[in-house]
Amino acid sequence: MRCFIVLLLSIAIVSCKSETKEKGTREVTTEKPNIILLVGDDQGYPYFGFMGADYVQTPNMDALAASGTLFTEGYVPQNHCRPSLQTLMTGTLPINYDQSVEQLIQEKQIPKDSIVGFKHHAMRHFETLPRLLAKQGYKSFQGGKWWEFNYQNGGFDEGMTKGWKKEDKGKNDWFLQFMGGDGRQLARATMQPVYDFIDTYNEQPFFIWFAPELPHYPFDAPDKYYNIYKDKDMTESAKRYYANCTWFDDGVGELVRYLKEKGEFDNTLFVYVNDNGWEQEPHQEFRHDSLRWHNGGDKGKLSVYDQSFRTPIIFSWKDKIKPGATSKALIHSADIPATILDYINVEVPEDYFGKSYKTLVDDTGKTDRDIIIGKATQMRSEADMMGMKIEAYWARTKDWFFQWNLTTETIGLFDMTTDPRNDNNLVETHPEKVKEFQQKIEQWKLDRSK
Repeated sequence: MRCFIVLLLSIAIVSCKSETKEKGTREVTTEKPNIILLVGDDQGYPYFGFMGADYVQTPNMDALAASGTLFTEGYVPQNHCRPSLQTLMTGTLPINYDQSVEQLIQEKQIPKDSIVGFKHHAMRHFETLPRLLAKQGYKSFQGGKWWEFNYQNGGFDEGMTKGWKKEDKGKNDWFLQFMGGDGRQLARATMQPVYDFIDTYNEQPFFIWFAPELPHYPFDAPDKYYNIYKDKDMTESAKRYYANCTWFDDGVGELVRYLKEKGEFDNTLFVYVNDNGWEQEPHQEFRHDSLRWHNGGDKGKLSVYDQSFRTPIIFSWKDKIKPGATSKALIHSADIPATILDYINVEVPEDYFGKSYKTLVDDTGKTDRDIIIGKATQMRSEADMMGMKIEAYWARTKDWFFQWNLTTETIGLFDMTTDPRNDNNLVETHPEKVKEFQQKIEQWKLDRSK
């Protein structure tokens, strides 16, 4: 009898990590992986070893990229973090997320003086990725950058960002609280909360939002990271930024080490993405320029150039995803939650803009999107460190990057095959391409308003 009880308990534990679904007339057993979403904060796409930057030390991210499928042409919807993070949670574009929030305000008849406060909590009304995963038996954890007041608003079971009090507004560290509060300590100061979560929920599948505020400013990496670059032939701002890149990389390495120690690594699906782009070439010096010291070069964050939106995207799962694969297929960060759901055989919600890239992870010779279009609502300004409000649109195809800023009345067209840094504007020599992109953007705007 004692052996029989032990057997029943063993079966129950295993069933938490897998499920059997009836599909047609046959049964398909599906193993549920743990899922870890790694989010780089202000990480420029070129500044990884695996992207060819041998002057930046990122051994753990290099190993992750080599262990699965690397998409080199990934894109996020915005040139700053909060809207891009909302997309990862909801599978929708910022323009549609904002429309949904406005609809909620009208339906719930939110008073005008309460609308700003409501928007801090609006995500509680969305069917977020953690909420969808919870229906499949997952437990979830939030750590790192998080703008949505507290972890509960995203549907996480546990988390590091716990909100603020009304009287905290106006204090010196108010903006830091707004960005994520204690969540900002992940990897910068501690890994213990995520370790504790893994220990607590190691008998069922779990989802981890791992979004340290790195390599984001302040560029204050400990000496063990800075000393890697101290004597290199590069500017001081480059040394400081790259040291923070290595600091993030080390946090990823520590997480992987702990998962292996606990026997959870083999059954974990890892996904990596940046929140927005950044520009910091080895020869660029920004320390004495406050705007660029905080925001990087003019082609990166809060710009409407390719480098502001571009990100590598990685999918890795030991023995389930073939290692060493690279794809140049255009992929949107909104495709990440859709792909995650596909890996656990969950239907992608109808309101998702994103679509599953699971088949492209397996077959890197395939392509799906022939164009990615986005809207930018902010750009950097010499008059305001936080940027200025704009209405601008951008588009990326295999060969071209197009920018159309209605606020500044400027247009840019760049050949991505010869000019990935967008230095040479070809608007005058390719007017037919400009018209073609404008027509596609107008159709995109119409589709997004439906």
